[in-house]
Amino acid sequence: MAHCATLPILLKQLKLSTMAALWESYLDKAIKQGLDPAQFLAALCEEELNQRYSSRIARYFKESRLPVGKTLSSFDFSHLPELETGRMEALSSDPSWVKRSENLLFFGPSGTGKTHLAVAICNGLIEQGVRVRYYQATALVQELQRARDELQLEKLFARLDKYSVLILDDIGYVRKSESETHVLFELIAHRYESRSMIITANHPFSDWDQIFSDTMMTVAAIDRFVHHAIIIEIQAESFRKKEAISRNRQVSTTIPTKKSEEDTTR
Repeated sequence: MAHCATLPILLKQLKLSTMAALWESYLDKAIKQGLDPAQFLAALCEEELNQRYSSRIARYFKESRLPVGKTLSSFDFSHLPELETGRMEALSSDPSWVKRSENLLFFGPSGTGKTHLAVAICNGLIEQGVRVRYYQATALVQELQRARDELQLEKLFARLDKYSVLILDDIGYVRKSESETHVLFELIAHRYESRSMIITANHPFSDWDQIFSDTMMTVAAIDRFVHHAIIIEIQAESFRKKEAISRNRQVSTTIPTKKSEEDTTR
C-alpha cells in the first residue's frame, strides 16, 4: 500500500492540482468533523471539478474574443418592446439549439442592438460550456482568403470547428467580389448542419445579392443558412442616434444663450 507521503506526487502525476493543493487542509477538517473517508474524497473531487470548470470557462471567454460589457442585463429592452426578453434569455441559457446545429440571424438597421444581443447570448452560452468565437465578418473573410491562397483553408476550417458557435458580425460589409464571397459561401456550406452560426445583418435576404457576386451562390447560401435558423427582425431607431440627440438636448439646455449672458452682466 502506498504511503501517504507519496500522495502529493501521485496527485501531481494524475494532474489533480486542486486536490494536491487542498488535501492536507481537507484532511484536518475531516478529522475534526469526523467525516468518513468517502466524504473526504467526495469533497476533494468536488473542489477539483469546480476548479476545472472555472478554468475552462475562463479559457472559453478569453478565446471567444467577444466585445466586453455586452450582456442581457445591460441591454435596454424598453427600446425594443416587441422583442421578447424571455426568448433572448432562453437562447442564452439553453444551448439545445446549438446542439441541433441551428443558426441565429439578427436583421435590423445599424445601431439597433443586433451585435449587443448576439454577444450577450454567447456570454450566456459560454457559461453553459459552449465554445464560441466572435469575428467581424470582413476580418474572417480576409483570414479565409489568406488561408486559401496558402492552401490552408481546410486547416482553418478544422480550427474553426472547435467552436460550436461562430459570430459573423455585420455580414453586409463583406465586399461583393468573387474571391471574398466564395470563401464565405464555403464556410457556410462547411458548417451546414454540423455547427451553429450567428449572423448580424443590416440587409434582409432580398438584398443579399449585394453580398454574393453570383445569384446561384446567393440562393444556395440563404437556403443552407435558413434551413435550420432562428430569425429575429429588429425594427427600431438607432440607439446611437437616440443617445446623440439626447446628449445634444442636454448640452443645449446647459449652455447659456448670448442674450442671457448679456442680461447677467447688466
